Amino acid sequence: MLQRTSCVDSINIKIASFASTVQLGDSCIINGLSKALAVQRETELFYGNEGNFFPYRVFTEPIPFQPITEPFIYSRQNPNPLIRVSRIEILGISSSSLLHVGNSGHVSMEARVKHIRQLLPVPGKDGGEAEHGQK
Repeated sequence: MLQRTSCVDSINIKIASFASTVQLGDSCIINGLSKALAVQRETELFYGNEGNFFPYRVFTEPIPFQPITEPFIYSRQNPNPLIRVSRIEILGISSSSLLHVGNSGHVSMEARVKHIRQLLPVPGKDGGEAEHGQK
């Protein structure tokens, strides 16, 4: 892990919500995960059995990471082991996001969101599906 010191004089965060993290100091491993169903309806209608991620492939499909195959040359010089910032201003951190001040060994962040629009049938159309979109 990098051996540098981070110095921040002040941090002002208005809102940190929905499994977000503010990490001050070094960390070896950071794993963040957020899953969300976003349903938009034309009419206010609520069912008691909503919110199951299982029927939607977006929550179970593996993420296709492409291997890095190109050779590269890396050189680093850190003549000053201090990173200094006077002020950090943040309006909002949300949905498994992270503000991290310090060194990190490994960071993995993942967000999966299924957006669903449920529209009323159009009069005069044959059958008119109420839910548009694919699973």
